[in-house]
Order: sequence, then C-alpha cells, then structure tokens
Amino acid sequence: MTVGAAHGGRTGRTGPSRWTAGPDHPHYKWVALSNTTLGTLIATVNASIVLISLPAIFNGIGLDPLKPGNVSYLLWMLMGYMLITAVLVVTLGRLGDIRGRVRIYNAGFLIFTLTSVALALDPLHGGAGALWLIGWRVVQAVGGSMLMANSAAIITDAFPAERRGMALGVNVVAGIAGSFIGLVLGGLLAQVAWRSIFWVNVPIGLLGTVWAYRSLHDTGVRRPARIDWWGNATFAVGLTALLAAITYGIQPYGGHTMGWTNPWVLAGLGGGVALLAVFCLVESRVAEPMFPLRLFRDPVFAGGNAATLLGSIARGGLQFMLIIWLQGIWLPLHGYDYADTPLWAGIYLTPLTFGFLAAGPISGYLSDRAGARLFASGGLLVMAASFGGLLLLPTDFSYLWFALLVFVNGLGGGLFAAPNTSLIMSSVPAEARGAASGMRATFQNAGMVLSIGVFFSLMVAGLSGSLPHTLSAGLTAQGVPAGDAHAIAALPPVGTLFAAFLGYNPVQHLLGPHVLGQLPAANAQTLTGRQFFPQLISGPFHDGLLVVFWLAIAMALVAAAASLMRERRKPAGTGPRAGAPSAGTGAP
Repeated sequence: MTVGAAHGGRTGRTGPSRWTAGPDHPHYKWVALSNTTLGTLIATVNASIVLISLPAIFNGIGLDPLKPGNVSYLLWMLMGYMLITAVLVVTLGRLGDIRGRVRIYNAGFLIFTLTSVALALDPLHGGAGALWLIGWRVVQAVGGSMLMANSAAIITDAFPAERRGMALGVNVVAGIAGSFIGLVLGGLLAQVAWRSIFWVNVPIGLLGTVWAYRSLHDTGVRRPARIDWWGNATFAVGLTALLAAITYGIQPYGGHTMGWTNPWVLAGLGGGVALLAVFCLVESRVAEPMFPLRLFRDPVFAGGNAATLLGSIARGGLQFMLIIWLQGIWLPLHGYDYADTPLWAGIYLTPLTFGFLAAGPISGYLSDRAGARLFASGGLLVMAASFGGLLLLPTDFSYLWFALLVFVNGLGGGLFAAPNTSLIMSSVPAEARGAASGMRATFQNAGMVLSIGVFFSLMVAGLSGSLPHTLSAGLTAQGVPAGDAHAIAALPPVGTLFAAFLGYNPVQHLLGPHVLGQLPAANAQTLTGRQFFPQLISGPFHDGLLVVFWLAIAMALVAAAASLMRERRKPAGTGPRAGAPSAGTGAP
C-alpha cells in the first residue's frame, strides 16, 4: 500500500464531493489532473506574460528600456524567472520524492500567489522599481518551480500506465501553450494597466491553492533520504553562472557588437562548465544524489531529455523571432501603431497556440494505443518542415500563409510534447519520478534561456553585416547629416533588435529633437512614421532570420533522431522496463 492510500481513503468515503475525493476514489485522478494542469498553466503563462508587456511595465515604473544602462534590467526582467525555474526544478522535484510531491506542490501554489500580490503592489519607480519586480519575480519563480517540478510526477502517480500518455498530454501541452497564451493575455492586460499583469494571478492562485490543499494526496512512493547539499550547490551555481553568462553575452562590450569577449562572460562560461563537471563528479560519488545520473543509462530517458532540450531551444527561438518580426516590421507596415503592436502580435500568434491545443491531448491519447515513439519523432519533423516554410516567406508576408505555417509548427510541437513526456516519466522507477519530472523541466526551461542567447546572438551577427550600411544610407537619404547618420549606424545592432522586440520605433529616440528639428517637416515625419524603420531593417532582419531558422531546422532534426533512440535492448528473461504498461505501478 502506498503512503497516500494508507490514510487518504477516508476522504473519498465520507465526502460527497468529487473535488475532495481521496486517492482511492475513481474521480481522484481527474482532480489531480485538473489541479496540476492549472498549476502548470499559471506557472508557464507567467514565464511569457512579461515578454509582451515590458513596454507597459517600464512606462509604468518610469524607466526607458532602450537606454544602455537599463538593458540589464530588461534582460533580468525577461530571463530571471526562466533562469530560476531552470535551476531549481530538479532540486524541488527530488525534494518532492523525499518529503512528498503534493506537499511541495501545494507550497508552490501558495508562494506563487503571495508573490503575485507583492509584484502588483510595487511601490517604487525607476531602477528601484525594476529591482523590486526582478527580486519578487525570482521568488515567484521558486513557487513556479515547485509547481512544474512535481505536477508530472503527481499525474504519473495518479494514472495507470495505459492512460498516462493522455493525462500527461493535457498537462504538458497546457504548460507549453501557456507560454503562448501569456503573449495574448499580456498584450490585453497591458492595454488596461501594467499592474493587472500580476493581479490576474491572484484569484487563480487563491482558487488553486485552496483546491490543492483540500484535494490532493501523496499517492506515490516516498523514500526518506538525505538532501544532497553539495550536488544542489554545484548545480545551482554552475547552471546560474552559465545561463547568466549567455544572457550577458548578447550585450555590447568594449566596442564589440556583443559581449562574448567580456572577461566576466568568459569567466561565467568557463566557471559554469567547470562547476557542472564537478557536479557530475559529486553525483557519481554520493549515495543519494539529487540528480540520479544512472537514469541516463536508459536510452528512453536520455533520448527524451535530449529531444526536450533541443526542441525547447528551437521553439524558444521561434517565439522570440516571431515577436520581433511582427512587432518591429510586419504590424507597422500594415498600419498598426507601435503602441498597439504588443497586443496584436499576441493575437496574430494565436494559431501557434491552437496548434498545440489541437494536437497535444490527441497525440497523448493515440500514443497510449499506438506507441509514443513515432509520434514524438514525427512531431519534430513537422516542426522542422514548418521552419522550412517560414524560410520561404518574404518579410512582408501574406498573413494566411504565416498563420498556416505557425499553426503547423504548433501542431508538431503538440504531437511531440505529450508522447515524449510520457516516455520519460514511464522510464524511471516510481520513487524517482519527482527527480525525473524536475530533470525534464530543467532541460525544457534551460532550453528557453539558451534560445535567447543563441538566437539573439545569431540575429545580431546577421544584422551586423548589412544593417550599418542600410541604416546609414536610409538616414542620409532623408537629409540626416552624414556624421549623425554614421554615428547612429555604428551603434551595436542589439539596440535595434531590442527596439523591434519591444515594439518601439527607435529612430526618434536615436536622432533626438536636435537633429529632427533641423530637418524639413516632411522628412522628420517620414523618419518617425510607421513605415520608415520597418522598411529599413526588413532586409537585414531577413538575412539574420535565414541563419536562425536554418539552425532551428537542424535542432529539430537532431531532436527527432534522439526521439527515435527509444528501444531498450534487454537480455532474454529480463523483466519489463520500470513504468512500462505491463508493470502497472511503474515499479522496477
């Protein structure tokens, strides 16, 4: 009898409500699925809701995000949440194995809700206001990590193996779709008030917290163990240093367009890799590691996590590039005010979300019956094909083709996510499910952080070849003095990229009132209008886009190959794989 079953059955017999059913109640698994899906959704929505709302947030606290000194605030507002979730999910998943997955999950809901109130009540302005938001976002990420680290393990405990793919499909696709739902929701709420971006979490968080504490029970195998402090420390510091260095690598340094020669960036990269190597050494020596490296001996687990990482990098790169494409170029060219582009970018990206929502639960359901391996690999191949289609689109595209291609991309991601997660979670013994769930979430979240560094760097590299000449020629053609035009063209292209990402027209900001005041009124109006900036950068942007999407295609294809490396070869007479359908409970 499991720990939860030993004491939880009373609730199911005495309480008439299905929402407070004990773990032996036939409805309990649906309660567990509903609550953990809500928790995963709210955690992932908040990873992206700030992306689309940054202009409103910075205006609300009185900070110009395009000033060089404020770029760090922008990056940490953007990446701090994702970085913390990438670092902590394994530790918190392992802690769930030791102390109880539901206990850690419930605490995460409570922390997430309380920090949402603190974020909405930011009393400060300027840099101090930004630091308040960054600090509380870090704490909020701790709560989000508790939710993400244990939700898949709770579902795996609650559902029999033959229905696990469908249940995980609903949960995982809700989590991935949350990153795109956040774009639309953030755009809508930013039009109302920037504080509403955080207030919206409070009623949902209160409902989820009360519901979780009343309804969820630990039904999995809990194995008492010591906390691996050295493993936790080397992993957290090493991964933080590595991801933070990649984040700062896209900022200009010492006259270079990027910061990859910055000694602090190099130290972070080298030190992070060294600490992660020490972490692997520690984990191979301690009796009770936080990150059981032995799990990677199983090709199902290893291949699934490799595919998760590569797919997450490709998907994250797509998300950021599409936002830049829409906000910085396509929407202004089609008559939208720059102030409205964040909202409409989220709306025009809804086919991507619809693709995820359409494919995810269906693929989980079908993979339970037909096998998950081909669904996972096939989904990645569909994603690769959609990247190829996006390569063929002109910068000023027809929206019908764009919508179709991003829908297909979402469809491929949905086909991949549920079967891949089901295989990962079913490949481990029951007592390691929390750690396995945390590892999967770590690879997924680290991929999103890496995608920003990788794809922004590639885009900046692509822009640096053609943007300076294009920018200088375009400005001088409108009467801007050659000296001013050359000085602006010599600025690092990352500023132009951030302007496009945030939906700003930077020309007025770069030229300033002094230069604009000396120009004929018609020229000044052209320079600060909707058409000039997007037309100017569309050619250089497309050059960078080619590099980005070719890399995304390569990553999707390698991930598809990793997904095919699924079958474990066993000697004759060996029992079934832990967690396989024939094992029922997933015990080894």
